[in-house]
Amino acid sequence: MVPREIDLDFLKNFKKALQKYLKSKKFIILVGGGKVCRNYLKVLSEFGMKDVDREWLGIKITRLNAEVVKQLFVKNSYNKVFENPKEKIKTNKEIIVGAGWKPGWSTDYVSVLAAKTYGVKTIINLTNIDYVYDKNPKEFVDAKPFEDINWKDFQKIVGTKWTPGLSAPFDPRASLLAGKSKMKVVIINGKNLERLEDFLNNKKFIGTTIQ
Repeated sequence: MVPREIDLDFLKNFKKALQKYLKSKKFIILVGGGKVCRNYLKVLSEFGMKDVDREWLGIKITRLNAEVVKQLFVKNSYNKVFENPKEKIKTNKEIIVGAGWKPGWSTDYVSVLAAKTYGVKTIINLTNIDYVYDKNPKEFVDAKPFEDINWKDFQKIVGTKWTPGLSAPFDPRASLLAGKSKMKVVIINGKNLERLEDFLNNKKFIGTTIQ
């Protein structure tokens, strides 16, 4: 049973986009479970799977996805997918790939912890929306997009509680920690990687900056 095919075209384009910057930048890539993970969790919820077991399953899926991304950048990536974001890896490689760590912690939250460990102040979150909106644009035609939003106002939109498989621009708990740590999170639609390149080139880009 395969709930969704791997998006090979995206992976190829993602590799092509990042490779342009590996001579001047280093990247820590945190890989989530995505739609595949949510599909599995939805099915297993029908059979009474405990929350902690659902979370462990989600973590395993993120690690499998991360192995694919690590292999994608095999010549430039550290040879293992890291799990503990509080342990700093010493490597000359340009890319470090990580995944989920333990129950109760989304990969968004792990990304904030990793950013703290490595002294990073900007997180780029590639997602499936163009902007952060004040409400779900798929349900409300009058949903208002934000190019810039502060953490306090963003928190009003996403709340403060995280649950396994939650679909939000950036996880509520991760948002709280990022706000307290004075980090900037940039939301960019991963289907349009030229927007990521615009951001990396310090150009005006389509997306939302939270800070």
